[in-house]
Amino acid sequence: MSEEQFLAVAEEAAKNAGEIIRKGFYQTKNVEHKGQVDLVTETDKACEDLIFNHLRKHFPDHKFIGEETSAALGATADLTDDPTWIVDPLDGTTNFVHGFPFVCVSIGLTIRKIPTLGVVYNPIMNELFTAVRGKGAFLNGSPIKASSQDELVKALLVTEAGTKRDKTTVDDTTNRINKLLYKIRSIRMCGSLALNMCGVACGRLDLCYEMGFGGPWYG
Repeated sequence: MSEEQFLAVAEEAAKNAGEIIRKGFYQTKNVEHKGQVDLVTETDKACEDLIFNHLRKHFPDHKFIGEETSAALGATADLTDDPTWIVDPLDGTTNFVHGFPFVCVSIGLTIRKIPTLGVVYNPIMNELFTAVRGKGAFLNGSPIKASSQDELVKALLVTEAGTKRDKTTVDDTTNRINKLLYKIRSIRMCGSLALNMCGVACGRLDLCYEMGFGGPWYG
């Protein structure tokens, strides 16, 4: 099967999961805590189930790694050379809970441990980012490219506060931001690492970094 066929199935899965997110976005959420500020909802779980079922129907011999499955097991599955789908069913759960529209489905495929394709879909803003290794990246079917900004002082940087709230981590985070603010134009925290990276890919943002992200679904 070709990379384009893999991509088509991944797009279908992302759009189907996106419909669940869209329907739940304006409804009351049943929220659980994975940590002090790390949230999970029934929508996260429903989307992961839908995506995995859709992918398994087409690719029963492939491997699968999902954020919610891994969280439930308390461990991240090892990445092998087998074709492996890596899924964050709802990146930006805190945004989803608060009704902030920066949320997405993120699906990636690795083959022989090499990232081969990716799909990121924001159903609230109706933006579908897609990419196949060596064949460019697209937003709703149109080619995109990163910013050509080469002066740090003019750069718009995006990062995140993370989910740890111990004093050492918070102090390290704020110290980094304080130092950066003297050297760049401005900083954004948007609440979704997948969409942050897509923002860099399409030139809306110039730089993205995050410390201590939690698993391969964030890559």
